[in-house]
Amino acid sequence: MTTHLPEPVQVVRLPDGTHAYISGAPAPQAPPPPVVQHIHQAPPDRTVQRVALGSGVGAGAVAAGVYFGPLLVGALTAIAANLTILAVLAVVLTWGVVTVVRSVGGPDGQAAAKTLTRKNR
Repeated sequence: MTTHLPEPVQVVRLPDGTHAYISGAPAPQAPPPPVVQHIHQAPPDRTVQRVALGSGVGAGAVAAGVYFGPLLVGALTAIAANLTILAVLAVVLTWGVVTVVRSVGGPDGQAAAKTLTRKNR
């Protein structure tokens, strides 16, 4: 038995529980909601990695550079901060020792300070 009806494209269940055939283009749907992206910091600059990949360096080396680069910068910053603290501490201690020797040493301390001053010139 042949019917002249078009082939059903989509079967839809109606609210009353019956099924209906929908042929043709499906009903337009509402567009998806826009993605709201909160950017808190800029992405890292990948220029060096792109140049490295273009020059034939492997992806493993680039990945290591991406991973260890910021770690190296952080480590060097920490080392520099420690050295700065040690230098300030050395200056303060030296100043304290010189002040104590001058004040407690009496004439001998004064003479020793003058002798050291003359030798440094």
